[in-house]
Amino acid sequence: MAATGGTRAIVAALLANAGIAVAKFIGYLITGSSSMLAEAVHSVADTSNQGLLLLGGRQAKRAATEEHPFGYGRDRYFYSFVVALLLFTLGSVFALYEGIHKLESHEPLTSPLVAVLILVVAIGLESWSFRTAIHESRPLKGSGTWWQFIRQSKVPELPVVLLEDLGALVGLALALLGVGLTVLTGDSVFDAIGTICIGVLLGVIAIILIIEMKSLLIGEGATPPVLAKIVSAIESGDVERVIHIKTQYLGPEELLVAAKVALPPGRPVEDVARAIDEAEVRIRAAVPEARVIYLEPDLDRTPVAS
Repeated sequence: MAATGGTRAIVAALLANAGIAVAKFIGYLITGSSSMLAEAVHSVADTSNQGLLLLGGRQAKRAATEEHPFGYGRDRYFYSFVVALLLFTLGSVFALYEGIHKLESHEPLTSPLVAVLILVVAIGLESWSFRTAIHESRPLKGSGTWWQFIRQSKVPELPVVLLEDLGALVGLALALLGVGLTVLTGDSVFDAIGTICIGVLLGVIAIILIIEMKSLLIGEGATPPVLAKIVSAIESGDVERVIHIKTQYLGPEELLVAAKVALPPGRPVEDVARAIDEAEVRIRAAVPEARVIYLEPDLDRTPVAS
């Protein structure tokens, strides 16, 4: 469900941004607005980003090999990290450069009403894309806040699309404000300031995504609620207790679980094997994404308090 929802949100964002990018470039050529140019480059970056996210999802489906025995699930994290870098370089840095250049040159706008019309249409398309991303993310978000979802989600595409769309909507509002104030006052400095604000906004969003995607890329373990479910599942059978446990996401829908578990002493080998097998079944039933499980049986050597 997460993979399907993420793909649907990516495709919606790709279609919206591709159409918006063309419209913005036409608007820039007509009006000369730096805010419009910054937003056009932003939309091109977003369109490229969605293509990279789709490529990452496809690459992650490759079968495991001897060189990569745990598969390629982390490809989705890698491409999401690249997306964050592109958002920073193509979106933020270019907008800052263009805004500062316009601030120094004071180039006037031509046909500003065309820019306003294009920005209003773009806001409508981005709203549709943003609504799709919210709809697909809501089942995974659960009762937590949206910020918690962005920080804790193991599905990288949805937080990326959510923040990209949010940044696009706020950026469009800033561009509209900059163009509108320029029309009202006749001073192009407002268009330049709007462009700089767009650059700062995209930079903040990119840094947030870079931090989160880096964390996923180098390896995150199960969240405390998920870890509690795993421990409870292990200890609900013949296992006396979990001595220690480590988890790590090999991909958004694949969790590695490795644990040393205490079993009663004097058990036949057959009983130990059965207890381990049953514990694995319970883990998978409690946490379906726990697909790679290694349980090491041991004796409980905890000192008894005198």
